[in-house]
Amino acid sequence: MRRRNLLLAVLAVELMAAIALQRGGWLWRAPFVPTVPPSPTVVAEPPTSPQSSTRVSAVDVRRGDTLVRALQRQGMKRETSAGIAAALAAGGANLRKLSPRHTLEVTWTLDGRPIALRYEPSPWLGYAVISADGGWEVRRAETRPDVRVDAVHGEVARSLFEAVEEAGGAAQLAIDLAGIFESHFDFTADTRAGDRFRLLVEKRFANDTFVDFGRILVAQYVSDGRVLTGVGVERTAGRHAFYDPEGRSLRKSFLKSPLEFTRITSGFTWARPHPILGGVRPHLAIDYGAPVGTPVRAVADGRIGAAGWAGGNGISVTLKHRSGYETMYNHLSRLGPGIRSGGRVAQRQVIGYVGATGLATGPHLDYRVAKNGHFVNPLGEKFIPGEPIAATERGAFTAQARELVRRLEDAAPF
Repeated sequence: MRRRNLLLAVLAVELMAAIALQRGGWLWRAPFVPTVPPSPTVVAEPPTSPQSSTRVSAVDVRRGDTLVRALQRQGMKRETSAGIAAALAAGGANLRKLSPRHTLEVTWTLDGRPIALRYEPSPWLGYAVISADGGWEVRRAETRPDVRVDAVHGEVARSLFEAVEEAGGAAQLAIDLAGIFESHFDFTADTRAGDRFRLLVEKRFANDTFVDFGRILVAQYVSDGRVLTGVGVERTAGRHAFYDPEGRSLRKSFLKSPLEFTRITSGFTWARPHPILGGVRPHLAIDYGAPVGTPVRAVADGRIGAAGWAGGNGISVTLKHRSGYETMYNHLSRLGPGIRSGGRVAQRQVIGYVGATGLATGPHLDYRVAKNGHFVNPLGEKFIPGEPIAATERGAFTAQARELVRRLEDAAPF
């Protein structure tokens, strides 16, 4: 990668000077924190002469580590590691987010003196720290994402996750795809073998190395002859929203399911044999089977009416929504962060985690919806749609939608 080569070149050149000077002291010298331009036109390969008198070691960064602790574990003195950390912080590095995923390497002299450090917190950003004049100097290098648009398409055999990954996508891309249509299609209950999907998505590269997926521009999902189409539009505050080709919002006020990618184990009915209490009783809920700890999402914006232990329902959350709706989430293992009576939640916010508390035979979520005090079938309820594309923008949107759908059909024909 170009930025990595740049950092290595900077380190090598500075190391030659550092080795030649052999100056002592490792305190942070604050005034000098230069920045390397993000897109150099010429990148020199690292000189090889310092290699004979230095060695490079990767730093083992563990969960919860500070930079000082990680470097001390490598045998570096505390005052030295603290000086490097101070220089990096002054150079703009956010060391509070240090992670085992980050690249961290130290260059040592053969007699055990640290003289340089390379830190890459992301594929887009890197720092070179070099000993100089009794302190530490920081070089910063950035890589601008090279964004390319590509098609991803496939057919579901067992799960959407598996199908997207087999098509060259990633787990997050499957979640994003399902999120586009989740108000119109229940990927928990209705996904079946033979469903097909296709989408145009941004792929971000650091030079020629693929890093991750960006925005989905347009997507289609076909199930049982039904074709769902979502066209992405950049809205205010950088929000990316999806609409059908006629400009109607795909985001409804309620999600179809409070869980992602699970299964229904018991449906809404007025007569079900009760597995614990016996007899035939109404089951005015949808049961979703899922492992303990699976996140449970609020299906809509609302206020928390109750949160905590609720007898046979175990740990439970009740949310109050507009238009007379209430939702209940029962048998949780624990509540989500900050969930307490009287608070407010946003759609998709995690309010708890699947469990088996109360009268439950195994881990599952008991999900209920009431309207004006009466329980209704969540899978059959017609919820309020979001705002459509404004009439003044409809013409431009329609032209954009047609062009994107045409590109999708050409790139990934069914």
